Order: sequence, then structure tokens, then C-alpha cells
Amino acid sequence: MDRVRPIRSYRGIVRILGCERAHAHTPKYGGPPRQFLKTLAFPEPFFRYNEVMTAIKFFHPIEVRYGDLDAQQHVNNAKYLTYMEQARLEYVRHLGLWDGSSFVELGMIVAEVQITYRAPIRFGQAVRVGVRVSRMGNKSMRWEYSIENAQDGSAFATAASVQVAFDYQAGETMVVPDAWRKKITIYEGIEEREN
Repeated sequence: MDRVRPIRSYRGIVRILGCERAHAHTPKYGGPPRQFLKTLAFPEPFFRYNEVMTAIKFFHPIEVRYGDLDAQQHVNNAKYLTYMEQARLEYVRHLGLWDGSSFVELGMIVAEVQITYRAPIRFGQAVRVGVRVSRMGNKSMRWEYSIENAQDGSAFATAASVQVAFDYQAGETMVVPDAWRKKITIYEGIEEREN
């Protein structure tokens, strides 16, 4: 039987798992060094964390529930998506773009999500999710998130998603509504239209 040799470098992880899976297998919560991350397919906002997160204006508090925890006694990684969704919906309501009465009228659907886990969330910790729209296209919007400790601002995770404007009744994508575009660009101070 061959001896199992410990992997001592990130190159070893990449060689064995491939770039796509390497990030999920980095040790603990510290994450790999910046130069290694740049070899992966992560978007630029992950490397300008301070600039992005200081630009966030909207924060939504999250209550960590017992049911959010996994066997390791921290919040399960899938729950971070739920926290992001909650904050995104509250952001839209905050800007008066959706009244919360019908999800058919919400008008957007998730196309892509990326999360970088930075530290575990434990039961009882004060959590808040910062969310902003960083870019708007014809039919899509890029959202950025900071899941963080509400007391000291340290990051539990950073994330980004692409939301596509969607007509649920017709079952097809649509152009981002002008009312959404106007309110979001004014609130965020971003360019009117990016393709």
C-alpha cells in the first residue's frame, strides 16, 4: 500500500484537486495567500476587500438560530446563502422596489454565486450582512456582500452574486426595469448602464 503524503503547499492542492476545487480545501479559515488566489477564477472584488466593504451602505442584522448550526457547532456553509438572500430582499424593500407581497413580482433570479469563507460563525454571535449593487448591465446586476461580526466588523465571509432580471409570469429574462435602475444607481452612485 502506498503511503499517504501530506500536502504541504497550495500547488499540491491544485495538482491533486484542480484549481476549481482547491479553494474549498484550504486549511482552517485563514485561506491561501493572495498570489495563489489570483491564479484561480475569482473576480477582482475579492482582492480589494477593504475598498468594496467600506463602500457598503446597507446592512441587515441576522439572528443565528440553533437550526443554522452543523455538527461542528458553527453555522453551516449553506446558511450563508440564506443570510445573503435575506439581506438582498431587505435591500430591495429598503429602496421601495418591492413590497414583499408577491415573490412573482420580485423580478430577479440568481444566476451565479461565489463565497469566500473567512471565519466560522458561532451560535450567539452578532451577525450583519452588508449588501450593495456594484454593477448593472442590461439584464443583470452584480451584488457584493460582507457577512460580518456586527460588534467589531470583522469578516466571516465575503461574497458576490449575479442576479438576472426575470419575468416570472412569462418565464423569461427581461431588461432591468427603469425604476430599479434609477433608484439603485442613485443610491449606490454607480454608472447608469454597463454592458
